[in-house]
Amino acid sequence: MNQDANPAGSYFFCGIGGSGMLPLALILAARGARVSGSDRSRDQGRSPEKFAWLEAQGIALHPQDGSGVTDPATTVVASGAIEDTVPDIAAARRVGATVVTRPQMLSQLFNSAGRSIGIAGTSGKSTITGMVAWILDQAGQNPTVMNGAVMTNLVREDTPFAAARIGSPDLFISEVDESDGSIQLYEPTVAVLSNISLDHKSMEELRMLFGGFVGRSYAAVVNLDDPECSAIADEMGLARPTTFSLGNLAADLSAHNLQPTPTGMTFDLKWPWEDPVRVTMNVPGAHNVANALAALGVAEALKVDRAVAIAALGSFRGIRRRLDVVGQAGGVTVIDDFAHNPDKITATLQTLHAFPGRLLILFQPHGFGPLKLMRREFIHTFAQLMTAEDRLFMPEPVYYGGTTDRSVSSPQIVEGVVAEGRQAEAHATRAECGDRLVELARPGDRILVMGARDDTLTTFARELLTRLSA
Repeated sequence: MNQDANPAGSYFFCGIGGSGMLPLALILAARGARVSGSDRSRDQGRSPEKFAWLEAQGIALHPQDGSGVTDPATTVVASGAIEDTVPDIAAARRVGATVVTRPQMLSQLFNSAGRSIGIAGTSGKSTITGMVAWILDQAGQNPTVMNGAVMTNLVREDTPFAAARIGSPDLFISEVDESDGSIQLYEPTVAVLSNISLDHKSMEELRMLFGGFVGRSYAAVVNLDDPECSAIADEMGLARPTTFSLGNLAADLSAHNLQPTPTGMTFDLKWPWEDPVRVTMNVPGAHNVANALAALGVAEALKVDRAVAIAALGSFRGIRRRLDVVGQAGGVTVIDDFAHNPDKITATLQTLHAFPGRLLILFQPHGFGPLKLMRREFIHTFAQLMTAEDRLFMPEPVYYGGTTDRSVSSPQIVEGVVAEGRQAEAHATRAECGDRLVELARPGDRILVMGARDDTLTTFARELLTRLSA
């Protein structure tokens, strides 16, 4: 593909409603491309408001049966692996249309920008991307932003699904994914590496992918507290990255005296040889302090005024489905959260346990594969971080069809958690879990809905609140 920053022509997105597809489609449409698409969720009647909004933006939607792909001049964008069994892909092959993956399309736009900021790591990518986006927005730099989640600060009545910010093609911010190896496609001006832990690939593969990503950058921002990230920083030699840490004064940016507040965090921000500055944030958890340090590292690399960057962090309102308080009813608080791997679950549970109250946890796994790969890690995380009073409820994993190994499912995780002395139940359906949550909830409890790859989890959380209100 050429490196044209303003692609013209026609694009068809197979899976256009996905968290990584919708913002990319919007960016292309804003640059003058003709955009259409299909989505299995739309065909199944899920998330109708999202698809109605997309159509209102002038994006034509079709059933995911191949009927929308008829022009050989159209580029078909596939959300992940290109499988000829998908009707839209089969139709593209039949008419001779070009087929590319989402990462191929995104990396083309990313690499063609004059300045590109790539946010990588096992956890924290969406939040760091949102923080960097808001800092640069407030600094008047007009970035284009490609995020995998809705950025609350950018939500307006006419942009309810603000996972993208449409700005200059010459300044491009994007989270980049290592799970499919596509991180190898990106050539960042500034690379951020937040953490590295087992998620989708072996540690050996992850070290190679993340190391290569950082090595291709002009400037890097790396977490000194993460041993794997620190090792990559050491290997960079003369091209020393900007480092950040919670408490380590050897880092270029470090946070000290962290204090949780009812709505966020405060901490002392320290640069070498300078007096500390007290920072107030409206997003909770030590992990978000680390995310903020990463974002400030990008601001330093781009020479953004420090006072402007710190003020922007103070007004940053977070990412949708990252510890979102849905509401309270009958003394019970309902919280919606994206946590889906052991690192993210750890951050969420540690943040919530900084305040009193029993946790009733609904965890819907985002696939059978992750459960098999990280079975022991999931069990260990829940067993170590749940209190004796907490309760875990797990339905079957998200499954939208296709071939996958389903040998490890929710009952095996629950069995392991119970064996470690914690209270957990597995149920065949999410609805059954919901019944148990409503049945057991009492004043002072917090119901936590966790999971990824399923927009209806937010609807489920809202329904729980409605039932508690009744």
